[in-house]
Amino acid sequence: MNQITKLDPRTVSDGIQAGQMVLIDIREPDEHAREHINGALSLPVSTLDQAELTLEAGITPVFHCKSGMRTETNCQRLSEHVGGEVRILDGGIEAWKSVDLPVVKNTSAPIEIMRQVQITAGSLVLIGVILGFLVNSWFFGLSAFVGAGLTFAGVSGWCGMATILSAMPWNKTRPA
Repeated sequence: MNQITKLDPRTVSDGIQAGQMVLIDIREPDEHAREHINGALSLPVSTLDQAELTLEAGITPVFHCKSGMRTETNCQRLSEHVGGEVRILDGGIEAWKSVDLPVVKNTSAPIEIMRQVQITAGSLVLIGVILGFLVNSWFFGLSAFVGAGLTFAGVSGWCGMATILSAMPWNKTRPA
């Protein structure tokens, strides 16, 4: 396992301002579009194996995600792009915000696909249970179907609901 160096938000902010560090956001494009640290490069973990990372000599890459867990989980893959030690923003963008460092927010961007999946799946399960008790017990099948779909998504890594939601009009990028 490669070495991980966790850097606190203030150290990273100072390093960026001094031109010694660059932040690399490994969250998915929809997450980055909604909220990101100004100047952070977007390198989604889902496309990491196909991506090339080229930085100027003397610039230290610092990876971040939402909370730091994704970054730590993918440490081995990240180290292949930097040739050794991986530096991460300890606590991710949430830690950055917790010490009142600025972020760029785009509230007109759709909420993240996984949050949309959680909202949709939770709503369908709740509706199925309520209708199962109030109308007909066959409606419990809706909750079971959604549960089976979520289980399949967790095991396989493919989520049909996320695929469907990403094709919805509100998730399409609009031309500038």
